[in-house]
Amino acid sequence: MTIALYIVAAVIMATGSLYLAWRNRDFRKFLAGAFFVSAGILFYLYLAEVSVPLLGTSFVETPRISGGRSIVHFILFLLCLYFGFVRKPEA
Repeated sequence: MTIALYIVAAVIMATGSLYLAWRNRDFRKFLAGAFFVSAGILFYLYLAEVSVPLLGTSFVETPRISGGRSIVHFILFLLCLYFGFVRKPEA
């Protein structure tokens, strides 16, 4: 049951974030900063070999998963950086 709630919450939050990012340049700027911080923290957890338990479940995020997620978040940071700061908005 808990996993289902996590999945539903993730889908709702992802849909809302994508909608706002598509419409609002300032939100893309915010996401660039958030993804940068998230990538840094996940990379630190990877380097320090820290396993992170998922709240309310018996699942554990291994350092290898944190390393993979840090790469994905860094790519998302670069995309949000480009579309939020570098690319000029169309009239």
